[in-house]
Amino acid sequence: MKAVKSDRLDVALKRNPHLKRYLDNFRKREGTIPNFVVQLSRDMKALPRPNLIYPVGDPIFIHIWTDREGKKHYIAIEPRLKSEEDEEKFRAVMDMMLELAPYEKEPQSEEEMEKLIDTLFDRVTEVTESKRPYKKRSRFSLGIEKIPLTYEEAYTFRYLIKREVLGVGPLEPLVRDPYIEDIHVIGPKNTHIVHKIFDMMPTNIEFGDELKMAEFLKGLGERMGRPVSEKEPIVDGSLPDGSRINIIYSTDVSLKGPSFTIRKFTAVPISITQLIAWGTLSAEIAAYLWLCLEYGMSIWVSGETASGKTTTLNAMIPFIKPDSKIYTAEDTPEVQVPHPVWQQLNTRERGEVGRVDLFDLLRAALRSRPNYIIVGEIRGKEGAIAFQAMQTGHPVLATFHAGSVKKLIQRLTGDPINVPITFIDNLNVVLIQQAVYRKGQFLRRCLVVEEIEGYYEEIGGVVTRSVFEWDSVTDTHVFRGLYNSYVLENKIAQTAGFDDPRKIYEEMELRARILRRMVEEKIFDYYEVVKIIWNFYKKGMEGLPFRL
Repeated sequence: MKAVKSDRLDVALKRNPHLKRYLDNFRKREGTIPNFVVQLSRDMKALPRPNLIYPVGDPIFIHIWTDREGKKHYIAIEPRLKSEEDEEKFRAVMDMMLELAPYEKEPQSEEEMEKLIDTLFDRVTEVTESKRPYKKRSRFSLGIEKIPLTYEEAYTFRYLIKREVLGVGPLEPLVRDPYIEDIHVIGPKNTHIVHKIFDMMPTNIEFGDELKMAEFLKGLGERMGRPVSEKEPIVDGSLPDGSRINIIYSTDVSLKGPSFTIRKFTAVPISITQLIAWGTLSAEIAAYLWLCLEYGMSIWVSGETASGKTTTLNAMIPFIKPDSKIYTAEDTPEVQVPHPVWQQLNTRERGEVGRVDLFDLLRAALRSRPNYIIVGEIRGKEGAIAFQAMQTGHPVLATFHAGSVKKLIQRLTGDPINVPITFIDNLNVVLIQQAVYRKGQFLRRCLVVEEIEGYYEEIGGVVTRSVFEWDSVTDTHVFRGLYNSYVLENKIAQTAGFDDPRKIYEEMELRARILRRMVEEKIFDYYEVVKIIWNFYKKGMEGLPFRL
């Protein structure tokens, strides 16, 4: 569904009459006019009472405003049917288009489908300067009698038809908005979002009644190839843009009505320099990860739900050498790899012929001898295969649900993963990440980076070393591993051929300086960061676009 983005308010008002009507009504009701902004910045998080509108592609605009009680609201502004007569006309137009559709050539792409919708719409409607009475068509009438529409009605109907056929129905504004992280829907009239800047907010998105919402979820499930029903009430899948969705369809299971949660997919991953600028991790941590990935260490990013594990995982992948062969194995495709030799494997759920799970994918990956295996999320028995891969020389990157290294080891050595505790040192580094609340703001921070040295029988446990720790008072990361890093000195320095293992810290500092300079130059685009890192691999310091 093509969408032109209005970058000036006067242009937006001219193109979108529904926006002007909304602003007029808001001004009368609240006595104020929102600020029109083309893009949001993280600095806006500090606004005490945000009241702003931003475009996400015509004809959709988002209004974030604070009511008199200080509560923030998320309002999607889009063309909508205003009366029962509009709804009757709309259904008539849809019915006539559906009658004609079987006689047209079947579209083979989204572009062809959009052209077909435009062709059929123009065939069954007549746009008039002024509103004419609508005569309800007899179900026994012969031929096509065009339905008269005003310009605004035609604009609204055409958008809503494309929204239903090409888009994702009422969810379209939320899916288009790049500033949304999660969408939570509990019943047909309770939709909340988690905004990247303004946190959790209620929205004006509704799905009618429970019956309409159930039909919507049925259609969505079929489009994803994950049909929902009373027999299969809980379904996981992916939307067309790659976002992850979990549907709970049955009211027997979800007592407040059908519900679902969406974790938004970012088309372009967030870069490591952007995470440094946000304070998620430091340039030194990123430099440490760079060396680890250059020399084939296994790193797991662990933490609780919504701590940003996959974001950090994606951000560090460019540190893997550009000529590496990479395999990813996931339930839902979220890991993004810039390398040209990337085999992307995805599970196949129950209900389909020949179920394929993560365990099967990892076994297949082992036979292909990749340089790196990346697992979107380890939860069960596939963890044992991941350790088998590491033991046979295949480094593994993964995310894992555990709030500390101690809990991670407990989960790995217990059911259902059952990794022998003596094998734990096949995992080299664990990065613990968490969403923290600091000075009135939710932030994502790397709390600690720990190395796993190994299992020692004499102490009856696993020895780990903390190389980085987050200081919550100063909001900085402290390097505890200087001249005390087991991975840097005993693994990487030896492989790299350093006569003095401690010179590896100078190499790490060089990488940190490169990353800090990229942040200073505001080089945050993911692919630009990839290009600089890979040029450094190929040409060394001469490959950098700046002097240190």
